[in-house]
Amino acid sequence: MTKKIISVLLAFVIIATTDSCTKLNEEILDESSVAGLTKKQQAEGITAPVYAKLEDVFLHTTYFDLQEISTDEAILPFRGGTDWGDNGIYVQMHKHETISSDANIRSTWTHILTGLSRAVTAINALPANSDPNAPLFLAEARGMRAYYCLLTLDLFGLVFVKDVATETSKILRGEEAIQYIKSELLAVEPLLETNTGPGRLTKAAAQGLLVRLYLNAAVYRDVYAPSFSFKNEDMDKVIEYCDKIINSTQYALAPDYFSLFSDNNHTNKELIFAVDQRFDLNGHNRMAYFSLSGDQYPLAAWPVANGTDGAAITPDFYRSWVNAYAPVDPAAADPRFYKQNLIIPADSCLPAANYNIDRGILRGQQYGMLLNGVKCANGNIRITRLFNVSRKRPTSPVDFTEQVDYTVAGSDYSTGYRVSKYEFSKTSETGRNKGEHDIIILRLADIYLMWAEAKLRKGDAAGALADVNTVRAARTATKPAPPLPAITLDLLFRERGFEFYWEMLRRTDMIRFGKYEGTWTEKTNNDVKKRLFPIPQTAIDAASNLPGYLMQNAGY
Repeated sequence: MTKKIISVLLAFVIIATTDSCTKLNEEILDESSVAGLTKKQQAEGITAPVYAKLEDVFLHTTYFDLQEISTDEAILPFRGGTDWGDNGIYVQMHKHETISSDANIRSTWTHILTGLSRAVTAINALPANSDPNAPLFLAEARGMRAYYCLLTLDLFGLVFVKDVATETSKILRGEEAIQYIKSELLAVEPLLETNTGPGRLTKAAAQGLLVRLYLNAAVYRDVYAPSFSFKNEDMDKVIEYCDKIINSTQYALAPDYFSLFSDNNHTNKELIFAVDQRFDLNGHNRMAYFSLSGDQYPLAAWPVANGTDGAAITPDFYRSWVNAYAPVDPAAADPRFYKQNLIIPADSCLPAANYNIDRGILRGQQYGMLLNGVKCANGNIRITRLFNVSRKRPTSPVDFTEQVDYTVAGSDYSTGYRVSKYEFSKTSETGRNKGEHDIIILRLADIYLMWAEAKLRKGDAAGALADVNTVRAARTATKPAPPLPAITLDLLFRERGFEFYWEMLRRTDMIRFGKYEGTWTEKTNNDVKKRLFPIPQTAIDAASNLPGYLMQNAGY
């Protein structure tokens, strides 16, 4: 057992623990220190790298790019004609013109398969460990292997099955892939704990992943089909597992919507499964800074930490909010759209402790702290109108516009409404590139809306409507969104956009609801082959010594 552990330590960063029921903290160990580890520490040390790779998968330039920039929710033009160019990969992603050499697709593929490989390593090492906790860690490793396989199935249309690290993986697609993932999740679900999450796989997390598998099974069986046939038995399983999670009473919908994306969200009762970002494990979380202006400085404690003028929401997605609530402004109608924290001009001078930028979808002229935190006469922070000073345009206001596109005017630094959904972390070193809020993989609202979808696909519109309105009514920290009077698949798709925007669910939703071949800002390609991403050419080249083993997806 010790030799197995040492061999993995030489390849990966291995982890010791300070809180065995919730978090596995990274600590670089050498071979000499392994010899002194207890069996429990060895079990924890071989399991933690399986989770640690999630931080790389959920970067803003990896899984977010594939799941959001490819959809009607997000667009990332060449800012000012120079920034975020990246050889055109974000433009290609949005227009469904991606090629197999795309660096972000390659990184996403590599991170997922590295996590999968780490899971296989843990699965092989843990049976020989005599610690009483080893069977639990083994169940988690198997469950995480299934989750990584679910990601590859959703993104690339295949899964790799490997039980022994030295063996060549078997590739499965379609029904075989579905059955494999299902069998693994069903095998570990009874063995998992209920209270070790959200940063680790729990019983409810495995149940939630089964829900996603069953709900999307029609897509995975025949991904290029002109329409999908949702089997009643699959929808019955969705309903069954959603019912188990909801009626466990272990989770609760958050009254404050934006608390789900704040620094301390790890203890939020709505989270079921998440990328654990407490104590800033690797500093990978940059979700808060990605969309904000380079002249927005959200942290009083770090007055040089700014945004990057990255992705914006498309006018199409914005108009879905406007059309839903007209003539009422969506900011007044739905607490998920916007949360005002700065009141101008009353807040023109604020104590540092009271300085919080607005959250949600940001429109129009922006206000805030200047670079280095210019002070008022009383020593408080001055809040003022912002200009594009960092872009050497000191007379050009940071005034976010609805229109954003690939024209010169539409690609300027202030085009497009921005998303300030995730808190600019106040507890990290900079907040800018070290956000400490957990990145949500599964939360209770998703369970409710998947429950609703399965009911609706089986003809139970009344039950589906009740589930949707339960979520809408739950956000009581401010006035909740009004109940919907009726529900259809189109309205449910719209509701999922309102609830989960920028949470990396949109591409999967669009495909399942038959929307992915549609037309939106700067995107007209209706090729169904773009439902899957290309397998990176580097991966195909690496497998070239096994003829016919790894074949490129159709259309690439």
